[in-house]
Amino acid sequence: MERKPPAEPMGAAPEQVPGWKVAAALLILYSCWSTTYLAIRIGVKDTPPFLFAGTRVTLAGFCLLSILALSGGWRAAWMNRRDLAWTCLVGLFLFVGGNGLVTVAQRSIESGLAALLIATTPLWMALLEGVWPGGERLHAAGWLGLALGMAGVGLLARGQQGEAAGMALVLCSACAWGIGSFIQRKLRLQGSPYLHAGWQMVFGGLATTLIGLLIGEQSRVTAETITPRAVAAFFYLLVVGSLIGFVAYIWLLKHVGTAVAGTYAYVNPVLAVILGAVVDGEQVTPFMLAAVPLVLSSVALVRRKPVAPKPDRS
Repeated sequence: MERKPPAEPMGAAPEQVPGWKVAAALLILYSCWSTTYLAIRIGVKDTPPFLFAGTRVTLAGFCLLSILALSGGWRAAWMNRRDLAWTCLVGLFLFVGGNGLVTVAQRSIESGLAALLIATTPLWMALLEGVWPGGERLHAAGWLGLALGMAGVGLLARGQQGEAAGMALVLCSACAWGIGSFIQRKLRLQGSPYLHAGWQMVFGGLATTLIGLLIGEQSRVTAETITPRAVAAFFYLLVVGSLIGFVAYIWLLKHVGTAVAGTYAYVNPVLAVILGAVVDGEQVTPFMLAAVPLVLSSVALVRRKPVAPKPDRS
């Protein structure tokens, strides 16, 4: 699963571009990121999850930084120590807590269910904004959205009672991704969003790989576990999820803003459920069908423009 920084690059303003280019970028984004859940599910059937996720994310980060260095010199792939430290922290939340946990969870739960639970990430971000001094406060519709989201998760839990541990991991993943994204939104970092994402992937991927090594996952990597489907899933996620999909997302942020680019949050869970059922024979339960409109409606409500923040009296 590839979820990238949701905030628009600082100082970027949407630009006028032909509609067909926007439509093409959205099609690329939807098709790339909606398929990553199934690819993760396929990959971890054979390979240990932390090493599978960590090595791929690290390699993607180095690829991105290498492209920046080749196009603009080594300074284009570097940042000051203060920004590097914050980028490292964000990378740990996004790629150890976010990507790492959902990869582990998909050894026990199906990709469609994981995608629906990950769709709750904006709810966690809304809660963080609500408790942050001077943060954006939810309006009445936003609180209704949180209630609908919790109801949707409750329906999913009722329909998947034997997979409680995996579902809990995915919810923790959504929370970690929300924390990392929230921190990133509050920062004022220098350089391009590609630079930040590259170092986030390097730090987060290396940390995830280290966790896999510390818990002994390397002992489970054998000639028998490196199957053609695992290798294909690895490189599919590396190229399609981490590079092509990410570039399309950043392009959309720059030219049309977060409102249009963020529509993947509504489209991808639905496509992921359909792909899981058609390609991998995953079960679509009545509880999942009932939860889909609740979760997606909750995301739409909490993403609406909030009321003005309360004054910070501290």
